[in-house]
Amino acid sequence: MITLNRKFKKENPESTNGVTVDVPKRISVRDKLLVKEVQEMNENLPTTCSVHFEDPNVLSEFILTVTPDEGYWLGGIFKFSVFVTEDYNMAPPKVKCLTKLWHPNINVDGDICLSLLRQTSIDEHGWAPTRRLKDVVWGLNSLFTDLLNFEDPLNIEAAELYKQNKKEFQVKVQEYIAISKGKR
Repeated sequence: MITLNRKFKKENPESTNGVTVDVPKRISVRDKLLVKEVQEMNENLPTTCSVHFEDPNVLSEFILTVTPDEGYWLGGIFKFSVFVTEDYNMAPPKVKCLTKLWHPNINVDGDICLSLLRQTSIDEHGWAPTRRLKDVVWGLNSLFTDLLNFEDPLNIEAAELYKQNKKEFQVKVQEYIAISKGKR
């Protein structure tokens, strides 16, 4: 596991009467929380998810990969960028879908309609300081199964197609999956 204590205790030499004094760097609340939460998240990942840190010393930015094992998006590989802002855990992480897909709750720009990613929400399922990164991962994973919502869509065209013609919806989903895999 990543040991951030070394990172946070980098030497900042200050000279006092010719004597160098080590001053530890101040640790933000976010970074203290992330040390514990990243480990917890990794221990509780759904089998359909994986997490990649571009820089293992920067726990506030990572890529989540979801590979659904059932449903319309079976066979797809979907990447999400997750950025944990300094005001975490009072505010949710910023999440963007990096993979183009046909989904009622994710638009073509990668914006995501998921209650727990909202600071406030009408259904009272929005972000709360008691939520953790693992909740975000499980929520994003569930967008491909039980949290799939055709009644409150972000991509209205996808939701309408589903309501009108489920077979055509499935075809469109598979076309996007093929494109994302470079097969078209």
